[in-house]
Amino acid sequence: MTFCGVSKLMEAFKLKQQQLHARYVLQILGETWRLLRILPNINHVSVCHTKEITICGDLHGQLEDLLLIFYKNGLPSCEKPYIFNGDFVDRGKNSLEILLILFGFLLVYPNEVHLNRGNHEDHIVNLRYGFTKEVLGKYRVHGKKILKLLQKIFSWLPLATVINHKVLVVHGGISDSTDLDMVARMDRHRYVSVLRPPKVISPTLNGNKAGSGKNEDASGPAEGRRRVRSLTNTSAQGQRNNIPRRSLHNLSTSGAQLNCSVEDELKKRRRLAGFDQTYKEMKMLDSDSDPEFGEPTETHGHEWKQIVDLLWSDPMPQNGCISNEVRGGGCYWGPDVTEEVLGKHNLQLLIRSHECKQDGYEFCHNRMVLTIFSASNYYEVGSNRGAYIRMGHDLVPHFIQYQASRTCRELTLRQSVGWTERSALRALRQQLFVHKSDLIGAFQEFDPNNTGTEVAEPLISIPVNVTAAPRKVSLFISGVISLRHWATATERVLKLGLPWRVLRPQLINRAQHGMVDYQQWIRELSITEPKPEVSDTSILETMYKNHSNLETIFRIIDTDHSGLISFEEFRQTWKLLSSHLKMEISDKAITDLAQSMDFNKDGSIDINEFMEAFRLVDLSTHA
Repeated sequence: MTFCGVSKLMEAFKLKQQQLHARYVLQILGETWRLLRILPNINHVSVCHTKEITICGDLHGQLEDLLLIFYKNGLPSCEKPYIFNGDFVDRGKNSLEILLILFGFLLVYPNEVHLNRGNHEDHIVNLRYGFTKEVLGKYRVHGKKILKLLQKIFSWLPLATVINHKVLVVHGGISDSTDLDMVARMDRHRYVSVLRPPKVISPTLNGNKAGSGKNEDASGPAEGRRRVRSLTNTSAQGQRNNIPRRSLHNLSTSGAQLNCSVEDELKKRRRLAGFDQTYKEMKMLDSDSDPEFGEPTETHGHEWKQIVDLLWSDPMPQNGCISNEVRGGGCYWGPDVTEEVLGKHNLQLLIRSHECKQDGYEFCHNRMVLTIFSASNYYEVGSNRGAYIRMGHDLVPHFIQYQASRTCRELTLRQSVGWTERSALRALRQQLFVHKSDLIGAFQEFDPNNTGTEVAEPLISIPVNVTAAPRKVSLFISGVISLRHWATATERVLKLGLPWRVLRPQLINRAQHGMVDYQQWIRELSITEPKPEVSDTSILETMYKNHSNLETIFRIIDTDHSGLISFEEFRQTWKLLSSHLKMEISDKAITDLAQSMDFNKDGSIDINEFMEAFRLVDLSTHA
């Protein structure tokens, strides 16, 4: 692999030419696997005075974002080192192309390109979120072989990178039990899936010695495996051989109890993450897996938790450390934990990814934790910007934001301006929608005839005959005010200082004789998809106004931290909130909303159902 070869490969992917032949895909993956096996669990890199390092967050199969980063920042080279902080795959359509490009640059510049493992570099997660389907669709003959090799590669990806001994870069985060010294010593390749801990083979099995026959790779006593371990880890070989037994002896439970508790924990995590339905596909792909991929009999409990926390955790504003039931793995950790772990390892900053941020990045914990997310337009076009970090010897992060869109870049300047205007207008319509009750109240002040007071029942707008007498016109319109009053009332509510009368043609489709039907206009602003049929809309408006905090609201309602909201939890929480907010919300309205969210009708609401219920969709795109 050469720099020119990777550049040509990237150009072919960009132009969507014929896909790379499976033979060469397997060659690249094989060479990548051999290289990763000699890398440590935690990469240590240095940034000198003369150059910067670039740190990228989640890409999630969005090739456009990677190409835009390289266009703006330059390709990886000896002078341009990169850290890619996990979650290269799933959700997007070009996960495999991203991997081949990154692996290509890794092979050309092994000392300048650093890849951390993310929670989506996991073959069980890939079954649910699209990467498995992508590979099997692109390579119908050799897809399964490619996936098997990728399982091995993902298990050998380093878990973290440390810059100048001061900045820790890890995909998810930390917990109150994070021990980087333990992380540096463990056999990371054993954890092919964090959702399925590996077997630990006992000294004798069916009368055979440990490591003999087909279990040799799992127990690891073979000479070849020891050579890899000595390259991967810095500790002495004798100490390494004792680590599994020592970690097991430290567990307070017996082997049988441990096996039972691990299996229960696995079932719980699979249920919370929604992986039960992929069981048959997983069995099909695992039918010829290495023995270490099987169901666990004993587990390196402490090591497993270390990796789960590194890949799945999220920060929270409160002190402490609690289980991350929303994701089904890892924890929520507070600023006190950040200070303790960074202090213990003499670090000053934690850079992580794992969460979409509207601006592409976000500081928290007194600027000791920095989230970077590089997949722009993650939920939909215009939903968020992507970002990457440049960091020099002073270790001060500098952010570069962008919003990738191949369609937008191919447009003419005039078309591009129009696209930007539409995006801004869509955001404005959403702001108008979430304040609809306040707007209706303001409009009614300019409606002396009270033509728009009946708002509970759906109203059908009847076209106005321009030749009819004014007296007859008023009979057919529901809620009519002048455009001047509409602009005045709208500015009074939103206080945005916008030229509302100039924007009127973009915001109001129907206006005749200088009048606007404000009830009809409110209904046409935006809708939800799927649309909840709720008898009392005040509860909906409260949710929409807090749209950016939906995950936090989910955790508040989920009082038993099960990862699922029962109808009773939903009812009790909203009765409490309605009392606090001085709102009158009927039991029927609460029940209606809960039932409308329960899309699969299983009697409870999971995080995906909850988020989807409050996704705003522009009416103009769903005509």
